[in-house]
Amino acid sequence: MRSADCSNSAQAGDTACRTAAPRATAPARAVDYLVSELAALGTTHVFGVGGANIEDLYDALHHSPAVTGILAKHEFSAGTMADGYARTSGRLGVVATTSGGAALNVVPALGEAYTSRVPVLALVGQPPSQLNGRGSFQDSSGQSGTLNAEDIFGSVSRYCARVSSPDELPARFGDAVSASLSSPGGPAVLLLPKDMQQDVSSRTHYMPPRARGADAPPEYDLSRAVSVLEEARNASGVIVVAGDGVARADVRGSLRQLADALGARVAVTPDAKDVFDNSDPRFVGVTGGMGHPTVAEHLGEASACLLVGTRLPVIARDGLDDLLAKIPVVCVAEEPPYIEALVVAGLLTETLPALTTRLSAGFTRSITRATGIRNLVVPPRSGNGLGYRETMTVIGDALPSDAAVFVDAGNCGAAAIHHLSAPRHGRFVLTLGMGGMGYTFGAAIGAHFANTDKSARTYVVAGDGAFYMHGSELHTAVEYRLPITFIVLNNNAHAMCVTREQVFYGSEYSYNRFGPANLAAGVDAMFPALEARSTASAQELAQALTDTRTSPGPVFISVDCDVDEIPPVTSFLARR
Repeated sequence: MRSADCSNSAQAGDTACRTAAPRATAPARAVDYLVSELAALGTTHVFGVGGANIEDLYDALHHSPAVTGILAKHEFSAGTMADGYARTSGRLGVVATTSGGAALNVVPALGEAYTSRVPVLALVGQPPSQLNGRGSFQDSSGQSGTLNAEDIFGSVSRYCARVSSPDELPARFGDAVSASLSSPGGPAVLLLPKDMQQDVSSRTHYMPPRARGADAPPEYDLSRAVSVLEEARNASGVIVVAGDGVARADVRGSLRQLADALGARVAVTPDAKDVFDNSDPRFVGVTGGMGHPTVAEHLGEASACLLVGTRLPVIARDGLDDLLAKIPVVCVAEEPPYIEALVVAGLLTETLPALTTRLSAGFTRSITRATGIRNLVVPPRSGNGLGYRETMTVIGDALPSDAAVFVDAGNCGAAAIHHLSAPRHGRFVLTLGMGGMGYTFGAAIGAHFANTDKSARTYVVAGDGAFYMHGSELHTAVEYRLPITFIVLNNNAHAMCVTREQVFYGSEYSYNRFGPANLAAGVDAMFPALEARSTASAQELAQALTDTRTSPGPVFISVDCDVDEIPPVTSFLARR
């Protein structure tokens, strides 16, 4: 048992608060082995929801001095906690869940991590192996007509294996970690029968994945890319489009140096707003249908486009295809893009410096300041509540320069992409891999535990639709007293679906409007320890953000917004 109760403590969930000693007398089980290997990898927290077929792992976490178990309220959010942990730290994120419906609940979170190439390890409990195919509760062995967990998880992971014997565990664990952390990276899944978790037979330390060496990019591709970029640099210039691969590889400094060497303007994809300083004179905005018209204007003037860390999916290149087809496109990334381009494949940590070294010699032309980022023009509002632009402006003015901001998908996300600048020294995370609503509530919690500064405040910006899906994780933030500010834009609707009904179906009906709810009052009643504010004006929102900036625990701020405002999305505006 713990000798100190860490619940309701500002340090709850931190290893500094844990005083339970490791198991000293009982033989080490497979789950103890797993936890010790996670600690050796630098993983400090495991996120999940308990249950009979994963409880042994939680017992091992309880007795671990190095790895802490964090209990979520829903398995999807536990998965996004692991995602947020990995996405902001570069370390392996881990989610642990039991069998049956609990296991199936984590699949959407792994789908996001798979699409966004985030290294997450899922440890999924299974019924005892001797009961496979014999009618056991929550059997997903694939035997006797049962659900096959390997088929399901195999489609949302880079590696999936059922550990059928303890002797397999070191090799299976090593393969899973290697698949998750190696390029292109993503989730890995280990299916762990309960009897295997409890096994106490001897096992060896797994062979850790060998770090990838400093592989130089292919000389031929590098030379061709340099030739194209130098010619464009000496003509009308180059525009760089940077993606979330820059954040995953943590090469923001290398990106700046490459932009210097090219004298280039820089745009970012919608999921990568924080990879380049939004106040830099070279920054021209966000690409795609939720982005800024100035990107297309500068792309139309450029002699070449350089993609860095992005495959440029449709959501990032909407409206740009014709312009991209007219000029040479060079792509520096670990995977080829979705458009025709000269590809310099390899790790960004190696390819960006190699390009910069070749390009910087003898280049003296300085870049002139951009004329300013131009926003999409939306129709005037006629409804009640705050507008998207004024809401995002108030939030942006209140954010610390080193804040981590997690923004949910939908009209809220479109407005933030367009109007909310990324904190200059912080993070701005908006996931568009699967675009799952409610991702932010768990991800922000995971990111907090990954941050070495446990007093730093994290911010969530989400809509009320996302809140209804996974806002239960407020309870987790309260339990661990996390300094997270949840800003929920409340327009009593799935607003993007309402917009689509208006734009594409003539507003003849709506399936997506909710009955009115006072979210702050409800949250305040549920969680007396959480500070909740309801705001209906820009002044009230600004005051609430100022008043709660140094609050010791979580904060909930509801913002009354106009459900009928058209957000800054070109496909919507083109139909008005």
